[in-house]
Amino acid sequence: MAEPRQYQTIECREDGPVLTLTLNRPDNGNMFNTTMLREILIALEDCRRETRTRVVVITGAGERFFCIGGEKDELENTLGYPGVLPVVDVYSAIERLPKPVIAAVNGYAVGGGNVLQVVCDISIAKESAVFRQVGPMMGSYDAGYGTWNLEDLIGRKRAKEMWFLNDKVSSARALEIGLVNMVVPDDEFEAEVRRVALQISERGSHALRAVKASFAARTGGVEAMSRIANDLLMPYYLRTDESHELSAAFREKRTPDPEHFNN
Repeated sequence: MAEPRQYQTIECREDGPVLTLTLNRPDNGNMFNTTMLREILIALEDCRRETRTRVVVITGAGERFFCIGGEKDELENTLGYPGVLPVVDVYSAIERLPKPVIAAVNGYAVGGGNVLQVVCDISIAKESAVFRQVGPMMGSYDAGYGTWNLEDLIGRKRAKEMWFLNDKVSSARALEIGLVNMVVPDDEFEAEVRRVALQISERGSHALRAVKASFAARTGGVEAMSRIANDLLMPYYLRTDESHELSAAFREKRTPDPEHFNN
């Protein structure tokens, strides 16, 4: 196994089949900055390429914050791409990752932090966790994952309520409206997150990958459909007699033998 990468703003810890990715800026509310987002993308890509990990857990460092959004002070003063945080790239990478991703919401999930837990496959929250969308209070917004995906989770009226009123949502209320999957007493939180992650890790990896891709295909357009066709179906086809015969015939510049074709 290669030497673990060294990160500035996140921590990655492997424990058997579970990889825990911790947002590690607790003094800043575990807020996204450009460095953190780039490091998350690197960690997710590394995870996609290895077979040890079967489940990913994303959580925040410390006891108070999961993530309270993005820090924009260091951005360039431009209307071009350098002038925005590449947070959408992270949301998209989580959706594309073929392994299940659990959001372990250990505290405040605000703004982009709430969107982060929304795009994860399963969300487990501490009883003390708090959820909130504050964009319009600060003159910002999320026009994609934070609206469409949120509407899918809790319904249009409640999603608009979160965005228009910007009220705090308790973990109990979050569970009631379907914003999270489960709420756990604070002192049982880490053990329950690991129990769920290990339970998922015992399921068939190809089946989990197919299920996740199928969910993504509904809204992911041509990219999501291509992933089903290429990543899931192609490996099976390439192992068939038909595929082997067609490849051999092409290399040998001959007509393929139809006896080898799939029926």
